[in-house]
Amino acid sequence: MGKFIEAERNRQAKLKASSPYFSEAARSEGVYRGKPRSFCLPLDCAEENLFPDIRRTAPAYFVAHGIKWHDGQNGKPSNHLCDSQVCCVNFLFPFADKPRALAALLRPIFPDLREMLPVEDGQYVAFEWIGRENYLGEKISRRGKRTRGANFTSADAAVLFNRGDGKRQMVLIEWKYTESYGRTSLSVSKSGTDRTAIYRPLYERDDCPLNKELLPNFDALFYEPFYQLMRQQFLAHEMEKAQELGADIVSVLHIAPARNTDFHKITSPELEGLGETAIKVWEKLVRPEGRFLSVSVEGLFGNLTIEQIPEMQAWIEYVGERYAWIRSDSRELKEAC
Repeated sequence: MGKFIEAERNRQAKLKASSPYFSEAARSEGVYRGKPRSFCLPLDCAEENLFPDIRRTAPAYFVAHGIKWHDGQNGKPSNHLCDSQVCCVNFLFPFADKPRALAALLRPIFPDLREMLPVEDGQYVAFEWIGRENYLGEKISRRGKRTRGANFTSADAAVLFNRGDGKRQMVLIEWKYTESYGRTSLSVSKSGTDRTAIYRPLYERDDCPLNKELLPNFDALFYEPFYQLMRQQFLAHEMEKAQELGADIVSVLHIAPARNTDFHKITSPELEGLGETAIKVWEKLVRPEGRFLSVSVEGLFGNLTIEQIPEMQAWIEYVGERYAWIRSDSRELKEAC
């Protein structure tokens, strides 16, 4: 277990026991994967894993679009307080109907951003976005239906905006929280599926968005987090070619806590010489420039103030307590990012 997730489990358990954001019923231990755990909510209280203002709207959105909650049951989010998908929704769903605030959030990363555009249902942030087509040629169920959030490459979130140069840009967001990975190759699934056969045609194309001259071989990419990043980058590239939702440019934005240094480990043995961290390696591999960007959660959200987005005061107070580590000093952020 990584140091960051161990610290977060302890902190979230203490928060659950004392914070007014949780009901008395929610303070009991929750069962997760067959065991009672202090850092989980009782299943009946799983919706309390979300920011109070979105406890009805976020699950309703997921149901409307057939989106799967990771480890969720009965249409509710995961009861694990360190769940990454829940963390992503807590940070981004409150911006889904606030384009001005969302633009203020993203403009430091995308200075050409002129105005946000709705992605679906009039919302300015979409979740578990897989695109309008099966761009990666992934296997579809017998029912002929693709599922967002399960069994298909899904961006944790997606946003769309017009730029000052007249172009339209879509951003696929890859969100991390407490994740850390080991050196296990994922080239073959547990069911025996050869994953390299699925994605090799995309890798072998002349317009592949990865610099193959730097890669020792294709199999080197089948270690997390590189396996996820590869699929996200392929998805963005194919969406750009197809002009998904009218986008001229589709890029990937990786967002993760700077505090989670466990995530920095380069898990693929043959990629160790390409950079100091997994993200530094990926930045070197992606082309053209600007199609992959990485920012820390602390750097993106930690300096937001009520004066900047007064309509989101309740949310600012919530994330400041729920994810207190976002308040990091700037020197630490520069060293960690």
